[in-house]
Amino acid sequence: MNLLPATALALSLAYAGMAGLCMAMDRHHEQLTGRRDVPFRLRWALRLSAGLLLLASLRVCIDGWGPGVGWVAWLGYLSTGALLVAGLWAWRPLLAMGIAAAGGACSMLVFVASTQSSVPA
Repeated sequence: MNLLPATALALSLAYAGMAGLCMAMDRHHEQLTGRRDVPFRLRWALRLSAGLLLLASLRVCIDGWGPGVGWVAWLGYLSTGALLVAGLWAWRPLLAMGIAAAGGACSMLVFVASTQSSVPA
Protein backbone atom coordinates (compact mmCIF):
# COMPACT_ATOMS: atom_id res chain seq x y z
CA MET A 1 0.00 0.00 0.00
CA ASN A 2 1.34 3.45 -0.90
CA LEU A 3 1.94 5.93 1.89
CA LEU A 4 -0.72 8.50 0.92
CA PRO A 5 -3.64 6.01 0.91
CA ALA A 6 -2.25 4.39 4.06
CA THR A 7 -2.15 7.77 5.76
CA ALA A 8 -5.71 8.65 4.79
CA LEU A 9 -7.00 5.21 5.72
CA ALA A 10 -5.21 5.07 9.09
CA LEU A 11 -6.33 8.57 10.07
CA SER A 12 -9.92 7.92 9.01
CA LEU A 13 -10.09 4.67 10.96
CA ALA A 14 -8.51 6.29 14.03
CA TYR A 15 -10.97 9.20 13.84
CA ALA A 16 -13.96 6.86 13.55
CA GLY A 17 -12.68 4.75 16.46
CA MET A 18 -12.21 7.77 18.69
CA ALA A 19 -15.68 9.06 17.77
CA GLY A 20 -17.12 5.66 18.69
CA LEU A 21 -15.45 5.80 22.09
CA CYS A 22 -16.77 9.33 22.52
CA MET A 23 -20.30 8.21 21.64
CA ALA A 24 -20.11 5.43 24.26
CA MET A 25 -19.85 8.05 27.03
CA ASP A 26 -23.08 9.19 28.71
CA ARG A 27 -22.45 12.91 28.34
CA HIS A 28 -21.65 12.85 24.64
CA HIS A 29 -24.37 10.33 23.85
CA GLU A 30 -26.87 12.68 25.47
CA GLN A 31 -25.64 15.58 23.31
CA LEU A 32 -26.71 13.73 20.17
CA THR A 33 -29.68 11.63 21.21
CA GLY A 34 -31.15 13.46 24.19
CA ARG A 35 -31.19 10.22 26.21
CA ARG A 36 -29.49 10.47 29.56
CA ASP A 37 -27.91 7.00 29.74
CA VAL A 38 -26.42 4.80 27.08
CA PRO A 39 -28.05 1.35 27.16
CA PHE A 40 -25.64 -1.34 28.36
CA ARG A 41 -25.58 -3.35 25.12
CA LEU A 42 -25.21 -0.26 22.96
CA ARG A 43 -22.33 0.98 25.12
CA TRP A 44 -20.47 -2.31 24.72
CA ALA A 45 -21.24 -2.47 21.00
CA LEU A 46 -19.83 1.04 20.55
CA ARG A 47 -16.72 0.20 22.55
CA LEU A 48 -16.15 -3.04 20.67
CA SER A 49 -16.60 -1.46 17.24
CA ALA A 50 -14.35 1.46 18.23
CA GLY A 51 -11.68 -0.98 19.38
CA LEU A 52 -11.90 -2.88 16.11
CA LEU A 53 -11.58 0.36 14.14
CA LEU A 54 -8.49 1.32 16.15
CA LEU A 55 -6.96 -2.12 15.61
CA ALA A 56 -7.65 -1.83 11.88
CA SER A 57 -5.84 1.50 11.95
CA LEU A 58 -2.89 -0.18 13.66
CA ARG A 59 -2.76 -2.87 11.00
CA VAL A 60 -2.77 -0.28 8.22
CA CYS A 61 0.12 1.56 9.90
CA ILE A 62 2.18 -1.59 10.39
CA ASP A 63 1.50 -2.74 6.82
CA GLY A 64 2.34 0.67 5.41
CA TRP A 65 5.47 1.56 7.37
CA GLY A 66 6.63 -1.68 8.97
CA PRO A 67 6.59 -2.53 12.67
CA GLY A 68 9.24 -0.02 13.75
CA VAL A 69 7.70 3.12 12.33
CA GLY A 70 4.14 1.76 12.16
CA TRP A 71 3.61 1.83 15.93
CA VAL A 72 4.86 5.41 16.16
CA ALA A 73 2.73 6.48 13.20
CA TRP A 74 -0.29 4.79 14.78
CA LEU A 75 0.18 6.70 18.04
CA GLY A 76 0.38 9.91 16.02
CA TYR A 77 -2.83 9.07 14.15
CA LEU A 78 -4.57 8.17 17.43
CA SER A 79 -3.59 11.57 18.85
CA THR A 80 -4.65 13.40 15.71
CA GLY A 81 -7.96 11.51 15.56
CA ALA A 82 -8.67 12.30 19.21
CA LEU A 83 -7.88 15.98 18.72
CA LEU A 84 -10.10 16.17 15.64
CA VAL A 85 -12.99 14.47 17.44
CA ALA A 86 -12.61 16.73 20.49
CA GLY A 87 -12.47 19.88 18.38
CA LEU A 88 -15.36 18.98 16.11
CA TRP A 89 -17.49 17.59 18.93
CA ALA A 90 -17.20 20.85 20.87
CA TRP A 91 -18.16 22.86 17.79
CA ARG A 92 -20.69 20.66 15.95
CA PRO A 93 -21.36 17.22 17.50
CA LEU A 94 -23.71 16.10 14.73
CA LEU A 95 -21.17 16.97 12.04
CA ALA A 96 -18.43 15.14 13.96
CA MET A 97 -20.55 11.99 14.17
CA GLY A 98 -21.60 12.22 10.52
CA ILE A 99 -17.99 12.47 9.38
CA ALA A 100 -17.07 9.52 11.61
CA ALA A 101 -19.92 7.37 10.30
CA ALA A 102 -19.27 8.11 6.63
CA GLY A 103 -15.49 7.98 6.90
CA GLY A 104 -15.50 4.87 9.06
CA ALA A 105 -17.82 2.96 6.74
CA CYS A 106 -15.85 3.88 3.61
CA SER A 107 -12.55 3.14 5.34
CA MET A 108 -13.69 -0.27 6.53
CA LEU A 109 -14.75 -1.15 2.99
CA VAL A 110 -11.33 -0.12 1.67
CA PHE A 111 -9.58 -1.93 4.53
CA VAL A 112 -11.46 -5.18 3.93
CA ALA A 113 -10.88 -4.94 0.17
CA SER A 114 -7.16 -4.33 0.68
CA THR A 115 -6.72 -7.29 3.04
CA GLN A 116 -8.43 -9.78 0.74
CA SER A 117 -5.95 -11.98 -1.05
CA SER A 118 -6.40 -12.31 -4.77
CA VAL A 119 -7.38 -15.80 -5.88
CA PRO A 120 -5.69 -16.91 -9.11
CA ALA A 121 -8.13 -17.69 -11.90
